[in-house]
Amino acid sequence: MEAAIREIPDRLFGRVHGPLSVQLVRQPLVAASPANLVGLKDAREGRSAFGWTVATNPTQRHKLLRESWQDVSKVFVAAVIICEIFVFRRTYPDETLSVAIVLALFPYLLMRSSVNRIAQRWRRVHK
Repeated sequence: MEAAIREIPDRLFGRVHGPLSVQLVRQPLVAASPANLVGLKDAREGRSAFGWTVATNPTQRHKLLRESWQDVSKVFVAAVIICEIFVFRRTYPDETLSVAIVLALFPYLLMRSSVNRIAQRWRRVHK
């Protein structure tokens, strides 16, 4: 198990020059698209940043995580299918999960919170 965990970064960063290396750029951009729209909606509704709310507000955590999973699930599955099955013709569960998290979930979480904060500041300055 420890060897498999140590190999994850090598497998992930080894793809930079491998087949479908463009996926390392395209997949996060695709994940960021719904995040931008939802981040703007959060700002219009006056919600606090997504990551902060999930971390600190247990009453809203389940609802927000369910909502975000609906936004990013297709991108997550695409990251798994494209990067693992089509490129390498087999899959390693630990690697699959880490690749999908890095290529789909992190960009979504970062963009949703960032867009929300930027849009809220913009609205405050331009009122």
